[in-house]
Amino acid sequence: MKKILIPLLSLLFVACSGQTTSSPAEVAETVVVSFYTQDNGTLQKHTTKVSYESFMTVQALLTAEEKKASEFKVLDERIDADVAWIKFTSSYSDAPETFKLVKQNGQWKVTEKDEGEKGPF
Repeated sequence: MKKILIPLLSLLFVACSGQTTSSPAEVAETVVVSFYTQDNGTLQKHTTKVSYESFMTVQALLTAEEKKASEFKVLDERIDADVAWIKFTSSYSDAPETFKLVKQNGQWKVTEKDEGEKGPF
């Protein structure tokens, strides 16, 4: 029994202590939903500093919108090492949108496109 219990507890400890890494698409959806529901703590956690400041500026200009389901749908996804691009639609916008994400400390975060930078779509 002891022989089974120690490896099982070790496995449980490793599983609980490890951070799970969300995919770029999951992070993009989290950012969209947290932006429109004004969950700014979550928004800040999933964006770079510059991107968060931009989102806050835009959020301040928007009138309070009725909370509704995001209906987030990924149209296209490209991942190249530590940079990802997600093209998506949501119920919050009539036209498809694109997010650029970068991996920082093992976590994907939405960031700003560099000046003049064009995405893959």
